[in-house]
Amino acid sequence: MHQWMTDSGLTPHVMVDAGVTGVDVPKAHVREGRIVLNIGYDATRHLDLGNDWISFEARFGGVARQLRFPVLAVQSIYARETGEGIVFPPEESSAPPEGPAPDDPASPPAGTVGTPAGSPSTPPRRPSLKVVK
Repeated sequence: MHQWMTDSGLTPHVMVDAGVTGVDVPKAHVREGRIVLNIGYDATRHLDLGNDWISFEARFGGVARQLRFPVLAVQSIYARETGEGIVFPPEESSAPPEGPAPDDPASPPAGTVGTPAGSPSTPPRRPSLKVVK
């Protein structure tokens, strides 16, 4: 999507869930737990759109900052000019791909599937794409 938007002369933006483990973004710019970032080549330096992580340098208030976040934290990508893009369904795990999250006392013990005993198991939902206007 990023390449298509860039080739079409549009400006790609991503909405990132700042609460996901491993997200390193300027906290002062986070609103309602999310941050919208311009990931166009004109707004970034050293943009790396990896399969697991996205990283780049951007300026906030004239100060250069290194940003890094797991792809799982991206909630949507859309073109600033048209608002068209893709919204991604939330992932069941917010642990970054490079390894498990630190032990969290609120998380279920290892080996559990996350459904209470006696509740019917729900099959996983198929991914779907949605156009944002």
